Amino acid sequence: MEPKQRKIAVVCVVAVLVAVGIYLFVGRRHRKTRSAPKSDVYAGKLKPVVESNQVKVLRWPNFSDYEPLVRTFYDDRNFEVAWVDDADTNPHPSPQALAFIQAFQDAAHKGLNPDDFDAARWPELTKKLAGKNDDDIVEFDAAMTVSVMRYISDLRIGRVNPTQFNFDIKTDDKKYDLPEFVSDNAVDATDVPKLIKSVEPDSEQYRKLEDALGHYLDLAKQQAGDPALQQQLPTVAKPTAVSDSYPALPALATRLQVEGDLGISEAVAGQGGNSDPQPSVDQVSDGIKHYQERHGFAPDGKLTPQTIASLNIPMTQRVQQISDSLERWRWLPNEYVNPALMVNLPEFVLRGYDENHHLDFTMKVVDGKAMGDHDTPVFSHMMKYLIFRPYWNVPTSIIKKELAGHLAKSGVGYLAAHNFETTDNTGHVVSATAAQVEHFNVQVREKPGPKNSLGLVKFMFPNEYDIYLHSTPQPELFERTRRDFSHGCVRVQKPADLAVWVLHRGGVDTWDMDKVQEAMQTGADNHQVNLKSQIPIVIFYLTANIEEDGHVHFFDDIYGYDKRLDAVLAKGMPYPSATQKVNPKVSPEGTL
Repeated sequence: MEPKQRKIAVVCVVAVLVAVGIYLFVGRRHRKTRSAPKSDVYAGKLKPVVESNQVKVLRWPNFSDYEPLVRTFYDDRNFEVAWVDDADTNPHPSPQALAFIQAFQDAAHKGLNPDDFDAARWPELTKKLAGKNDDDIVEFDAAMTVSVMRYISDLRIGRVNPTQFNFDIKTDDKKYDLPEFVSDNAVDATDVPKLIKSVEPDSEQYRKLEDALGHYLDLAKQQAGDPALQQQLPTVAKPTAVSDSYPALPALATRLQVEGDLGISEAVAGQGGNSDPQPSVDQVSDGIKHYQERHGFAPDGKLTPQTIASLNIPMTQRVQQISDSLERWRWLPNEYVNPALMVNLPEFVLRGYDENHHLDFTMKVVDGKAMGDHDTPVFSHMMKYLIFRPYWNVPTSIIKKELAGHLAKSGVGYLAAHNFETTDNTGHVVSATAAQVEHFNVQVREKPGPKNSLGLVKFMFPNEYDIYLHSTPQPELFERTRRDFSHGCVRVQKPADLAVWVLHRGGVDTWDMDKVQEAMQTGADNHQVNLKSQIPIVIFYLTANIEEDGHVHFFDDIYGYDKRLDAVLAKGMPYPSATQKVNPKVSPEGTL
């Protein structure tokens, strides 16, 4: 071999060796070795623990749902312990393990259950390390890995997959490669609290709600230790103005003051309601009015059965409402964590946000009836276009339930008298008999115009539920405080304002209010306008939310979604898989 050829061969060999070395170094994702001389002993004991899917020291010992992840984590580090320092001479938890133990113990402040991460057991498990027993060291390490993975996953994508409740929200794209994430970011983290914050939704609303949770946890403790705050306020038979004759006026004032609704602290009755001075009747009435505003009631300052029932709800239930709302925030895909449009169904409100996530507007909405399986579903999608002066294509379910009876009485003439027409499969208007309608041989649609059930504009984000936003010929419904009247779709209070906002946000800048009004009042029927940029919209469900006034607002669980979520969470781990359904509701269909 020529010298030049030998030189090339040597260079090639060196390059191969370097490449192999880089592969071996990068391929093992662990950082520092927690154990050295006895690493084979620990590896020999860790493998059967991982393969058994059981860590007996945990409250929920079966981690079969995490087993492939735990196995990959330890396989990548040759089954060396990850969370125990000086395992051979002076075994003790690593600083990162101690930081996560603290996080487990504080899990309630994140809306999680500390018992899911064995918060109460870690002091004893930590203490046992000092005995230098190999089995204790291995069990501690495996338990820590399982708990860290559970904790990070719960904070990242929530405990329960939203598809369990028939919600069209996908969390898959948010999932971490947990073995890689824990190995690269958690095992040797220099700032575990900072790491934990990075896992959670990057939303100011979420962070404010999480802060509020801490405050309500404190209020729950305060109520548990104060008999005066546990006192049930006597109800009233009908709405009544506040007066000195109300038998629990001092207790009422105390209750209002605790949450900040009665803001004149020096005038509030003290512990037990027996201090002086007492608040005036007007002050208590103003406090009730503020409380009513926060709970979606008519803010008239009167004692009503509804207001008193709400005041009697224990703080622990308010804590649970906030926790449920945080859980749903964690379900949202990253592109919807700060959406441009968000409908909060229990609040009956739509909000629009600018590009910097600052509030642009709020408006009232009407959503699906809580009775009759017309619940508006929770989901996230992209708004793509508007339709001015739309037809309403009547779904078969409404033909069966509502039109059939009228056809039986009045015949097919009922349709023409009520602004309906029949079409064939191509959309051409055709004559039809009542029998053809009832057997769905033709389609039924309501003609465009101010009396159309969809109003004069609808906002489209195609989805499996056939749900959308639209205007309505019944604006009087927006005067109600509880507004669940539709068959599932969401009616908006100010459709023209929303149309201008959506068109501008969607990059169609040539439309102003005059052009929108013209399209709605005298424009072409069924006129579609496509957006140049799609707009993220979330149809959401928060019974607790931080509002623009900085206070927590609470709303009734109108669809029972909180109740169903709480029932699942109460059963403990492992939570239902994505292939199961938990009491799925009937989805709305092509509704108004």
